[in-house]
Amino acid sequence: MNFKKIFAVLLAAVLCMSLFACNPVTPTEKETEKQTEAPTEKQTDATTEEELEDVTLRMAWWGSQNRHDRTIAVIELYESIHPNIHIEYEFYDFNGYFDKLATLVAANDVWDIFQMGSNFPTYASKIEYLNKYIEDGTIDVSGTSEAFLRICADAEGNQAGLCSGINTYGIAYDPAIFAECGIAEPTENWTWEEFEAACLKIHEVKGIYGFSKFDDWQAGCRLLIGQTAGNDFYKLDNSGLGFDDYKLLVPFIQMRIDLVEAGAYPDEGALNEISDIENDFLVTGEAAMTWVASNQFKALAEAAGRELKLINPPKLTADGPAGISVQSSQMLCVSSDSENPAEAAKFIAYFQSDITANLILAAERGIPTFYAVRDALQPTLDSNTRKVYDYVDLVGNLPTGGDRINPIDPACTDENKNQYLYLIAKAVAGDMTADECAKEFYDFAASREY
Repeated sequence: MNFKKIFAVLLAAVLCMSLFACNPVTPTEKETEKQTEAPTEKQTDATTEEELEDVTLRMAWWGSQNRHDRTIAVIELYESIHPNIHIEYEFYDFNGYFDKLATLVAANDVWDIFQMGSNFPTYASKIEYLNKYIEDGTIDVSGTSEAFLRICADAEGNQAGLCSGINTYGIAYDPAIFAECGIAEPTENWTWEEFEAACLKIHEVKGIYGFSKFDDWQAGCRLLIGQTAGNDFYKLDNSGLGFDDYKLLVPFIQMRIDLVEAGAYPDEGALNEISDIENDFLVTGEAAMTWVASNQFKALAEAAGRELKLINPPKLTADGPAGISVQSSQMLCVSSDSENPAEAAKFIAYFQSDITANLILAAERGIPTFYAVRDALQPTLDSNTRKVYDYVDLVGNLPTGGDRINPIDPACTDENKNQYLYLIAKAVAGDMTADECAKEFYDFAASREY
């Protein structure tokens, strides 16, 4: 896709809309009257003064090349509409982003606008809450809902950011490979036993990996514990762990060990070759399945250049809880280090709610939470994006297990995650058993400060 052409076409559309005094969102009668009022002298002077003041903002995010291209196009469009605003941007893969963020946090120099996930409480000291910008009208949230705002707020109601889209996790797979191997395609009620058997069969028949790469933390901890009735990884109030039997962690770890030993899953060296979506083993044809955030499925399928499908992760039992729910994909936040927080807030509002901008973004970060944007995108959806919409609807109707929906993680989550990934790598390498790995991790996580 040529984003420069898209940018040129959309910029022309914006200029035409401006000439004909059109709004991207249909205004109410009262809003129309307000827009047609002649500006007062004071308003005109204020506007002129604001236009003459140059402001430079820094912005950063993580994601695929598809996300980078679309985000840059929106930044350039915004700068063309606001000539006094200059946005310097950086983009990274997931790990590189948080490595850089840690450096900037230590230096009290976090980007003005930065992308965050549900681990935002870890970085709360560097987030300028948006409450006052919503209250004074800098950010207009009338086009979304309280529910969508809450998924990016803390327990006290502090609005950490605006949701970039509704998202969830799933398994992307190649239906042609399943057919070649004589395996039925997975359904919403498939089990971990069926998943493991499919991986082994695919490796036996095709000589490739059955699966490319799990998010071990999400799959082996958050999801799997949620599939055990009445449990969740954390208590609902984040005051501690939500389960008391470490052995619930063992099956996933043991499965990972067994699949690597069988050659049906990459070992640590092979996993290190996967740096982004574009060289995922599913994309390169070296695996039949991979773990994916639903908002990244489109980029994954486009990179693969062939038909891929999307299904929910396996369950412990066919009629058991899915352990997964719809949540916020990411959010854009204003940095407390910013010298121009109001301008940063204006850009975030534009990025999340402007229809023209979102025609460029194409819901790559997830299904939009502003209703007018979602309605405008419906006629433009390609087959891969429609699969994501359908999948999110599917997950939204699955029994989740546990009590948590759209979780906000406790501050110690990064510590827990890093320790889990470290220990599971040791277990897969043969340095400890699955039981030892689960026990050591459980004791570590239970001892954190909540």
